[in-house]
Amino acid sequence: MKTRKLGRSGLEVSPFAFGGNVFGWTIDEPTSMRLLDRFVAEGFNFIDTADMYSRWVAGHRGGESETIIGKWLKKTGKRDSVVIATKVGMEMGADKKGLAPDYIERAVENSLERLQTDYIDLYQSHTDDAETPLADTLGAYEKLIRAGKVRAIGASNYSAERFDEALALSKKHSLPRYETIQPLYNLYDRAEFEQKLQGVCIANAVGVIPYFSLASGFLTGKYRSEADFGKSPRGQGMKKYLNDRGFRILAALDKVARETAATPARVALAWLMARPGVTAPIVSATNLPQLEELFAATRLILDSSARAQLDAASMAA
Repeated sequence: MKTRKLGRSGLEVSPFAFGGNVFGWTIDEPTSMRLLDRFVAEGFNFIDTADMYSRWVAGHRGGESETIIGKWLKKTGKRDSVVIATKVGMEMGADKKGLAPDYIERAVENSLERLQTDYIDLYQSHTDDAETPLADTLGAYEKLIRAGKVRAIGASNYSAERFDEALALSKKHSLPRYETIQPLYNLYDRAEFEQKLQGVCIANAVGVIPYFSLASGFLTGKYRSEADFGKSPRGQGMKKYLNDRGFRILAALDKVARETAATPARVALAWLMARPGVTAPIVSATNLPQLEELFAATRLILDSSARAQLDAASMAA
């Protein structure tokens, strides 16, 4: 498999990352482990999670996803075969959030314990913390890198301006820099990334790891009316996509899928993986057939005509 460079970190990853938000939420531990086994057997290596996954579920406290991954790593002995990315900063309880150095120091130990590993390949700021100076956060990461607990750092949900400021600060003060960014980016949600952040990432050779790569499932084509919302726990979030532009995108996906003997999901992912600056979209699967679909997407090369059709259909109204 042809890997992709993760910024300037020296890490190389598969063309997409397995999104671990589903572990312990929409799939149980045995299913999660079967999917991870298949993922690695196919030659893929990039697994993304966060300390707070899946705190939003009733009865969960956060850490469920990391815990399952940790059990899988211990069971299989595959730690050296995978790149583990996790995140810090979202609320994990009272006085357990943000990017202050003392909290990062506590949070990383908890993540390492749950993941049953001595190091995290990519440790990411899950969301910007306006109350903590960027230099303080980067300084905390520097200590973790020197201690061998973290190999590289990244960010998620940063504005283009704030991310650019962080990169400039790292350069000026010789601090570790964010090697990656996780933005919302897919065939439907394009504007926020493409207007400013894309240029910052390309200019600085930053790895881009888009989340909601299939718009929470909308781009698979299985949600075409409100009657389809019951097909998954994410169904109720589809209403915002059921508009003229959304139907136009689905029509283009259907057309290109027919022309390429593929599926809308494969086409949407192939489009995203080929976008300027994109390194490895994050995509989740809850069963083996879905995972095989993701594998197939990496083998689909869209020609200029197909890309033009998708670009035209997804232009903002």
